Order: sequence, then C-alpha cells, then structure tokens
Amino acid sequence: MTENTQELKKTALVTGGSRGIGASIAHKFADQGYNIVIVSRSGSTESHIQALESKNVVVKDFKGDVTDTNFAKEIMTFIKANFQTIDVLVNNAGITRDTLLMRMKEADFDAVIDINLKGTFNFIQAASKLMMKQRQGAIINIASVIGQMGNVGQANYAASKAGILGLTKAAARELSMRGVTVNAVAPGYVETEMTDEIPEKAKRAMLENIPLQKLGQPSDIAEAVYFLANQSYITGTTLDVNGGLYMN
Repeated sequence: MTENTQELKKTALVTGGSRGIGASIAHKFADQGYNIVIVSRSGSTESHIQALESKNVVVKDFKGDVTDTNFAKEIMTFIKANFQTIDVLVNNAGITRDTLLMRMKEADFDAVIDINLKGTFNFIQAASKLMMKQRQGAIINIASVIGQMGNVGQANYAASKAGILGLTKAAARELSMRGVTVNAVAPGYVETEMTDEIPEKAKRAMLENIPLQKLGQPSDIAEAVYFLANQSYITGTTLDVNGGLYMN
C-alpha cells in the first residue's frame, strides 16, 4: 500500500477490539476500507491482525490501560502523526465483576467503573480534540441493556453502563457545534465466549424474556455501530440492539 493510499483511507479506533464484539466491529470497518487502530488490555492475536490486514487496510494494535489518560493521549498523537485524521471512535472496552450488592468488594466496583466509564471518558476527551479541529467525526459508545433495566449481581456494571448513556448525551451536546456526533449502542445478550459459559437451563430462561427468542450476534452490534458512524444528523441517541428484551 502506498503512503498516499493510506492517507486517503478513513481511520477507525476500536477500544476492546481484540475479540468478541470489538473484533467484529473492527472487521466491519475494515470491510469498508477503514484503517484500523485497536486498543486492548492483552493485545490482539496475530491471526486477528492478519485477518484484518487481508482486507487491504493498515492495522495498528496497542496494548494498554484505557483508564490511563496519558495512554489515550498517546494513541491520538500516533493517529495524528500516521493517519492524519480520526474518523470514528468506538468505545467498546469493558469488564464485568459480578456479585450481589451486599457482597461486592470496593475494588470490584471501582475496577468496573474505571474501565467501563472512565475509560470511555478518557478516549472521548482525547479524540474530541482532534475531531473538533477536523470539524467532523463520529463517536459510538457501547453501553448495555443492563444499564437500562438493571440486573441482579451487576450493580457495578449497570452503573457504569448507565453512566455511559448520560456521558453520551453530554458529549453530544458539547461536540455538536463542530460537526462531531456522539451516540451509543446498547446491546442485549450477545453470543460471545462469555455467554457460551452460561448453563443451558439459564440460557433457556434468558431466551424466554427475549421476544425474538434468540441471542444477538457480534455482527448485529457491528452493523448498528457502522450505521451510526455514517449518520450526520443523529447524535445523542441510543440504539437498542436487544431482540426486544428492553423496549424504550
């Protein structure tokens, strides 16, 4: 790929893009010709990177902590120097540490809030400075149906994802004056490595509450994210992708 070709391509940054939903999002944008920047705690596998590169795009993979403000700034400095623009930011990085409210350790509450909510804030703040100078850009934050309806044993996770919904609206109002859109996607139960570990009895009970009677696929979330990334007149909204589990 020539340098000029690289410059002509758009750039998408996906946090938590090494596997699961994040990996599917990265593939969706690569399919559309975006250069891809991935941020994750453990780094991407070589096979994941090669699969993305096979789509004739540039892929950069960074291992780091999204709660580190300086790390977020360093990523933006790299993007500015190597890709000139950041067109799409997808804040997907997140963790769960589930237990009942009465038993939840402070460290488990703090860790989930820090990674899920503060990490999202850090990358919005860092990316927004570039996007506002560009006078264009799309930010999509991955929330959750749990942040809308709550769930037993997930007080920390529900709080972090509900916080993302509020953060999305506030950021949308602040950044709209420079043509930057900020939206959220709230997935329901999606078939990933995590849901594969759920016992069949529990999974059947889960499906009974979903009108479409099936789990979502990572590609369903990726399609929703890509849709929002290409809408210039939608901002501050949440797109629910949950099979009807929660109807707002």
